[in-house]
Amino acid sequence: MTDYPSMQQTGQTAKAEVVNAFMRGIYGWMSAGLALTAVVSYLTANTPALQQLVFSVDPASGAVVGISSLVWILMFAELGIVMYLGARISSMSASTATGLFLLYSGLNGLTLTPILLAYTAESVAATFVISAGMFGAMSVYGLLTKKDLTSWGSLLFMGLIGIIIAMIVNIFLQSSAMAFAISCIGVVIFLGLTAYDTQKLKTMGENVPMNDASAIRRGTILGALTLYLDFINLFLMLLRLMGDRR
Repeated sequence: MTDYPSMQQTGQTAKAEVVNAFMRGIYGWMSAGLALTAVVSYLTANTPALQQLVFSVDPASGAVVGISSLVWILMFAELGIVMYLGARISSMSASTATGLFLLYSGLNGLTLTPILLAYTAESVAATFVISAGMFGAMSVYGLLTKKDLTSWGSLLFMGLIGIIIAMIVNIFLQSSAMAFAISCIGVVIFLGLTAYDTQKLKTMGENVPMNDASAIRRGTILGALTLYLDFINLFLMLLRLMGDRR
């Protein structure tokens, strides 16, 4: 006699397939965002006309004296995009959400260029590989662990607020010891956020409307932005710890 799967088993299989597709979409869009950031940053670093957009140059000597005011404007614009996406994602179209995420990724490529150019290309590449490995390990942990990581959320959020305040204070103190401590703590926080956010996104995938393609796309874009931010910040913290300055 042939055994047929029960309706419950069939439903569980269908839900697992939706969750897997949802997470693949998140990682796919996150990777696209990172690739766009890398391309824009590379083009900016190697195109004199674009360099003039992100660097302030002394007219007399032609020497670079800092970053341009445009970079600060773009950084505030990026913050606005993140806040807008987070607040309005459920009411905007999937194409608008996708466009805003890609716009953010491109702008981030511009604003990261001065930081990346402060380090050798070899150390940037090595740090990226290490960051990808650490991020991947923690993301897999968040996907597979049976432990509920919800309790991590408030602790990690408080830690994040703490390092933001410390970074602002250190702008005035210029303490290398404080900068080192911030980077070390930052690595721990963003590794924790990677696992926490991954598990949260997996839960989101389990509850996403299976027949609403637009809702699924919006969810994948929000998830991609979340993990993109975790990765970029982890990379920057590690770069400050491990990078070789020019």
